[in-house]
Amino acid sequence: MKTAKLVSLFLLLIVASCSSVRVNADYDKKANFESYKTYAYLKSGVDKVEISDLDKKRILHSIDDALTLKGFSKSETPDLLISIFTKESQRVDVYNHAGLGWAMGWGWNPYMGMGYNSTYVTPEGTLYIDLVDAKTKELVWQGEGSGYLTKVTEQKDARIKEFVDKILEQYPPVKK
Repeated sequence: MKTAKLVSLFLLLIVASCSSVRVNADYDKKANFESYKTYAYLKSGVDKVEISDLDKKRILHSIDDALTLKGFSKSETPDLLISIFTKESQRVDVYNHAGLGWAMGWGWNPYMGMGYNSTYVTPEGTLYIDLVDAKTKELVWQGEGSGYLTKVTEQKDARIKEFVDKILEQYPPVKK
């Protein structure tokens, strides 16, 4: 029974670690984040992103939703310009089940065993969201989120929303 609980806990930890988005943010300490209330997308930045147009739309809609909840509105004369950037990589995990053993069982039946390796390759992506002061054209905040990607269309909306929400949880920065 104890073994079953340990196995269940281990599997839960693996699933939880696979579904998480790791985030980081950096910002200009001199920026006045309270003055930013409106935004628009920096078309030249968004157009450069090398992902499908459908995924771009998913990201932009998720940003719109997250910023609306924070009290922002889109504007033709914005306070902030938003640009995005993505990159994809492969995460390779190798688990070594190595070992060479010898044991004697009931009736003196010798047993020898050898270990093996298992390799798992998972596509990972990183989404950067840049906030640029529209007046000065200087980067004032950058959020980054990394995690596994899904190719399943039905799961993409939720996964992209999770990336964007986790990244924008870091905005505005809490000044110490």
